[in-house]
Amino acid sequence: MSRLPIRLFLTFLILISLIQTAKSESIRLAILKYGTVNWEINVIKHHNLDKKYGVDLNITYLTNKIAASIALMSGDVDIIVTDWVWVSRQREEGEDFTLVPYSTAAGALMVPIDSDINYLEDLKNHKIGIAGGSIDKSWILMRAYSMKVLNFDISKNVDAAYAAPPLINAMVTRKELDGALNYWNYTARLKALGLKKIISISEILPQLGIGEALPLIGYVFSEKWAKENPLRLKGFLDASNEARQILKNSDEEWERIKKITGSKNLETLVALRDGFRAGIPDTNTDYTLSIAKAFKILADIGGQELVGDSKELSNGVIWR
Repeated sequence: MSRLPIRLFLTFLILISLIQTAKSESIRLAILKYGTVNWEINVIKHHNLDKKYGVDLNITYLTNKIAASIALMSGDVDIIVTDWVWVSRQREEGEDFTLVPYSTAAGALMVPIDSDINYLEDLKNHKIGIAGGSIDKSWILMRAYSMKVLNFDISKNVDAAYAAPPLINAMVTRKELDGALNYWNYTARLKALGLKKIISISEILPQLGIGEALPLIGYVFSEKWAKENPLRLKGFLDASNEARQILKNSDEEWERIKKITGSKNLETLVALRDGFRAGIPDTNTDYTLSIAKAFKILADIGGQELVGDSKELSNGVIWR
């Protein structure tokens, strides 16, 4: 064999190796097209943080959480964003999904500024909009708080209207609803419009024995995949953490992403910015105990429909 064919053969082997390496460094992430995770991912891509940490982040945009769950379970993607209730239920059924906390941001009960509602007790016989349905985590925690601290179940004292977050905001601003318990980013928009806060989910957590902060959602992936791809996972999480630090410290970055936040004025942008920053989890904190306590409350009140057959948080829900 002449030297030229040998060189061509070696070059071919090197190219194959490079292709395989590039493929092994890719991460397939599925997110909702209009979720707040898009802000962080936009920062990662804009600053090439995925490349900086040695990963190629491929994004798939889906329309709902069910589609994301199916994509992960079928192996079509590596990571999605969802909550620990879903992760715990899957682990209870023998799956190995696990979660890294993404955000501790939570909503609040908001009412029009001129409302005569000033305390939770004032809600009796009023119509309140609630995002996420009757077994929404925030709503159940609010119910638990009312039962423990105020000695009544708020769900039995109000006319609850369950609807999509944008519709709830629209109805409460038109005063078709007397108040709204919405997700944190929609709560921020109500704050920017001048509505007043009665009580937030963050404020009731200590009263429930949960702690000062509770991550509600996180990046979810297979434990087997994580163990087989530790460098890929670490690279993604490092890129994620640096993106959050940029969003935490740079007001200019928020101006850059203003369009994708849907902010139409500075007040809304600032409210979203401040809410996002307040919800950045501490990477040095182990939230397992707080989540386990919250899960127990959800199981006691929300029951099987929400958490499945288990009354306790499954082992391994939080990735260590």
